[in-house]
Amino acid sequence: MDIFFFLNSMLLGVGLAMDAFTVSLANGLGEPEMRSRKILGISGAFAFFQALMPMTGWLLVRTIVSYFTKLDRAVPWIALLLLAYIGGSMIYEGFKGGDGAGEGVRLTPMILLMQAVATSIDALSVGFTISDYGFIKALICSCIIAVVTFIISSVGLKIGRTVGTKISGKATVIGGIILIGIGIEIVVTNVFM
Repeated sequence: MDIFFFLNSMLLGVGLAMDAFTVSLANGLGEPEMRSRKILGISGAFAFFQALMPMTGWLLVRTIVSYFTKLDRAVPWIALLLLAYIGGSMIYEGFKGGDGAGEGVRLTPMILLMQAVATSIDALSVGFTISDYGFIKALICSCIIAVVTFIISSVGLKIGRTVGTKISGKATVIGGIILIGIGIEIVVTNVFM
């Protein structure tokens, strides 16, 4: 392990965390009164799955590569379905509305789980790029990715929370549109390019 290993792992983390950043931004928009403890919990969930998925990919490559390559084509579509469901629910609740800010889709543990999986599922393919690493090196790389994701997600939540306070009435709709856009971007990037 040298400086290039750490730099490469951090850059992988930044690249993988962009979806989590955007979803975090949407979550902050949808809940402008979010407390710091919840920000830490959400960021931790995104970080955990961003570390888990590359390790899962690494393990799959090391054990059952032929099955993983068949699954690889479905990964973007799974992410799109999860994000479209969550985003569609947010848009529906935003238009259905209530009389005030703070109403709409609440970030339940199930929704957070779906977001964390959807935004990290493309990280499974990172297992291919780190498949030549030994277990310890792959684990360290995944932990670096998790730390970077945690920081970036926290920043996204705080920015979204601040902006959400200013546009609270339409924040849920905007957040839903962002989530659906991320799902479409994942499919376009991974299937059509």
